[in-house]
Amino acid sequence: MTLLTQDIAGRFATLTLSHLGKRYPFKMDLVLNGPEDAREPADHHPIFHGSFDWHSCVHGWWQVMRLMSLFPDLPEATAIRARADAMLVPDKVAGERAYLARPMSAGFERPYGWAWLLALHQELAQHDAPWATALEPLAVDFAARFHAFLPKLTYPLRVGSHFNIAFALVLALGWARERDPALVALIRDRALHWFGKDRACQAWEPGGDEFLSPSLCEALLMSRLLEPADFAQWFHAFLPNLALGEPVTLFTPATVSDRSDGKIAHLDGLNLSRAWCWRAIAAALGEGDPVFACAQDAARVHIDASLPHVAGDYMGEHWLATFALLALE
Repeated sequence: MTLLTQDIAGRFATLTLSHLGKRYPFKMDLVLNGPEDAREPADHHPIFHGSFDWHSCVHGWWQVMRLMSLFPDLPEATAIRARADAMLVPDKVAGERAYLARPMSAGFERPYGWAWLLALHQELAQHDAPWATALEPLAVDFAARFHAFLPKLTYPLRVGSHFNIAFALVLALGWARERDPALVALIRDRALHWFGKDRACQAWEPGGDEFLSPSLCEALLMSRLLEPADFAQWFHAFLPNLALGEPVTLFTPATVSDRSDGKIAHLDGLNLSRAWCWRAIAAALGEGDPVFACAQDAARVHIDASLPHVAGDYMGEHWLATFALLALE
């Protein structure tokens, strides 16, 4: 299996730095409350106005910060720190918070962008710099949104796109464990309510523009909430025939027919996020589990299918390096 090396990390960092501050093209998530709202993206989002859309900019920041944690001697670290010093500052964070306070913004980036912002804040806290302190009020804002949203989400969002609730809660849980015990308890309660009795998943996936596996994201979340023995019992009931190579869909990398089509290019992200899930699930099960080897093999073939395509067309390269990092780390 391909390993994450400093050379690969440098290539990812260079690629992402090239678009973190790229103002156009940019896809706004904006409800116009009046003509005064028709402004430049950077006016609405003083920090996260690059990388084609808000959430890709957020997780692009997470990616470069994570690469600095993994490779402290990364040559690109000087440029990353300089940009962070200029952008991750209180007055710009205040601008991002002001956007959230606008009328009709309750559903902004729910839940995918919320979760990535929390993941970014968690990563910033690992660095000896003022960046995490500056971003903390925005992180608290999004945590409050999870607190308000999860109790009223009657049915889980199982799709393989930005709305997937299991993926969002994996990221949110990582942030909350050190900061918000009540949110941890809420995530556990809702996840067990939604997923605890799931059995014999058919894994009818992927959809034509999905970048997440609904079944594997659900399993990954449960692996973070249950004790190892309890997770193994749940998992083998959820996907009982994995050792036989079924469902075949989960072992077969998605085919990407047109990487210049932004939606179809999502399928490269599916391959990479599946690899991340497979590797994490294998680690949670342990080497003695009958699924361990086939999970590792599935991760390898999915990485091989899409890692060569992280760069090449902006529809993929503005975000795929993040998911490649998840897969390789």
